Amino acid sequence: MQALEDLRRRDPVKRAVLVGIGLVAVMLCWIGSLMVTKMTVNSEISTLEQQIQSGSKDYKQVLDNQQSLVSGRQKLLALQQLATNRFLVGNLLDALQKSSVDNIQLTRLKLDQAYIVFEGTKGGTNESGDSIASKPATCTERISIVLNAKDSGPVPGESISRYQAALSRLPFFKTLITNRTNDFRLTTSLTPQADPDGRAFVPFTLEARLPDKIR
Repeated sequence: MQALEDLRRRDPVKRAVLVGIGLVAVMLCWIGSLMVTKMTVNSEISTLEQQIQSGSKDYKQVLDNQQSLVSGRQKLLALQQLATNRFLVGNLLDALQKSSVDNIQLTRLKLDQAYIVFEGTKGGTNESGDSIASKPATCTERISIVLNAKDSGPVPGESISRYQAALSRLPFFKTLITNRTNDFRLTTSLTPQADPDGRAFVPFTLEARLPDKIR
């Protein structure tokens, strides 16, 4: 009986079964460790993705703030240029006082000022990925001066050309009117008239358009 028991213990099939059970247990432990590792890695990846998304939002916010700052500085600079270089009516009136000509009487002054604003564009990238520079907003200033006057000299209408020359010689207008096509030009026909006292005069209109300025 003892011999049979020893033989049963030394049975190779039983040993193989025990070894197989052991290998299965080791395999299960290994698979379990892999699953735990996978869950840990997935958790780390999810955390990293959240950090990246948060960083991307912060980066985009920084870029937007930077663009807003640049745009604000450009607008402030444009306003400063407009304020310091604006057309002053007082200087115009002072210049007209210095352009008096005998027999010429200025009866009306009309000043037209128009400002055409062009919105700026933000920088970015096109469909090809090329960067596009931003363009600041601009303002085009257009000014025209209309003078209504009358010539009551001995020969009505004869002093008009001298009045035009006197205006053109003034330093104030020389700095503003750099092109002869913008100079004071006669825009009405010379039709003699008479005032209530019976004195003859010729009413006329001179007009000058200053060169456009982009501010």
